[in-house]
Amino acid sequence: MAKTSGSRKPVKARRPSLRKINPRVIRGFTRGSSAYERARPGYPDAARAFVTRTFTLGPEKTVVEIGAGTGKWTRQLVLTGAQVVAVEPLAAMRRQLRQAVPGVKVVPRRGEETRLPDASVDLVTIAQAMHWLDGPRALEEFRRILRPGGGVAVVYNERREQGVRGERLRSLLNRYRPRQYREYSSGRWKWAFREDPAFEPLRLFRFQNRQVLDREGMLDRYRSLSFVSALPERRRETFFRQLGILLDEEAARTRSDSFTIHYRGKIFWTRLKAG
Repeated sequence: MAKTSGSRKPVKARRPSLRKINPRVIRGFTRGSSAYERARPGYPDAARAFVTRTFTLGPEKTVVEIGAGTGKWTRQLVLTGAQVVAVEPLAAMRRQLRQAVPGVKVVPRRGEETRLPDASVDLVTIAQAMHWLDGPRALEEFRRILRPGGGVAVVYNERREQGVRGERLRSLLNRYRPRQYREYSSGRWKWAFREDPAFEPLRLFRFQNRQVLDREGMLDRYRSLSFVSALPERRRETFFRQLGILLDEEAARTRSDSFTIHYRGKIFWTRLKAG
């Protein structure tokens, strides 16, 4: 019978390395950061009121925003009176964020690896970005930095381009969207919450939102899409030429120089389970 050594230490399982951010995503959001700031919608007071009430936010609370981007949601969070920490990995987005929300603490890290202290946060919130994260790794990090009973709020402005314009825009975008592009609408980001026993089931709060943009604002709105801004120069030029034609025909059809985009606003929220 083979002998076993009693002195051998158990081998600790190696944690999988954090998946790199897709270079196309980095390129797209870097190129589109100015357009993102100019043309992405903000969030209505109703959204801020809900998170303030639900998580009793105030000066004694600390909120961490993951993937803060140019600070669209950050602007509402600072109005809650809570201490706000904005986590954003992309330098171009951070530059816009610091200009838009001067004085807010900005951490140049990924949401899956914030390096914030253990049990130091009352609320983790993510706007328009949860689908970009490595879900299980992100929730592991949220559990680490949240205080007992702390919460998570995932916020989305869900674009609703309706009617003739909506159909034509969807057709145009689908011709240029990469196959592996990570879409919020797939709902895959919710799986991590469903499989993590540390969190209560996700609940949903809805709000309404809209934008009224001129022609240049509409072009910026689509420049802010990462996969559009990441296109090679000639394909990007072709895309915007086709988009411009579509917008001009829509303006002629409606006899209006303004374009309204409606959004279904959604806040998915949960808390750490007691005990």
